Amino acid sequence: MANNTSEKAGAGAVPRHVAIIMDGNGRWARAHHLPRGAGHRAGVKSVRAVVEESIRQGVEVLTLFAFSSENWRRPRPEVDFLMQLFLTALRSEVNKLKENGGRLRVIGDLGAFPERLRQEIAGAEVATAANTKLTLQIAANYGGRWDLTEATRRIAQAAVAGRLDPDTLSEVTLATQLATAGLPDPDFFIRTGGERRLSNFLLWQSAYAELYFTDLMWPDFGAAAFIEALADYGRRQRRFGQTSEQVMGQSAQALDSAPESPHDPDRVSTWR
Repeated sequence: MANNTSEKAGAGAVPRHVAIIMDGNGRWARAHHLPRGAGHRAGVKSVRAVVEESIRQGVEVLTLFAFSSENWRRPRPEVDFLMQLFLTALRSEVNKLKENGGRLRVIGDLGAFPERLRQEIAGAEVATAANTKLTLQIAANYGGRWDLTEATRRIAQAAVAGRLDPDTLSEVTLATQLATAGLPDPDFFIRTGGERRLSNFLLWQSAYAELYFTDLMWPDFGAAAFIEALADYGRRQRRFGQTSEQVMGQSAQALDSAPESPHDPDRVSTWR
């Protein structure tokens, strides 16, 4: 087990974009004979630690799955608690994020959230918009199928309106209509809590992501555990359809020419 001292993950490549399913708050609370809310509060501390470590390690984008479109099925008191915790965390953490050079971006169907929370999100995004060290992307009321459906709807509307020729439709066209448009696809996908599934998170975007599953509950996943995960990523060989021999024969510069992400900023559609 790693210690709590921050250190570089190692000589391997650092992922540009890390996506995390923060699972296990409730089970952590149960194991400690605490109410579920205590687990969610403890999870906020892990968010802070991973965000700060991402900046230290040179990660460009960190996407955290905070609230799925399926989470509305949870007991109403827990949902209300999570809404309030989200609001409180925004107010308490945004200044620290800004000081550290981080930019906040929240994706998902935000219309279902209380007006006060939507206003707080908008204010935090504006307050951090000029920062460039890290894009912290929070997926809230988000689902991968919802994302694809909304993108498809916009494409269909553009085609009907004559702004898009259907014969020109491509993967790039669809990708530029996703909620994550303008950002690189995830290189590294982490899930805590012991489950081994994607749970409708960034389904399209994670096609080439390296997957990492840990039995640690999210409140126990601090900076040291994150460094261990990044070190694991650094030992992997990403082939993008090539053979190991081809990859090993390439220079480090050539490795950077892996398939271009359709989410790069200069590829965002002009008709959206």
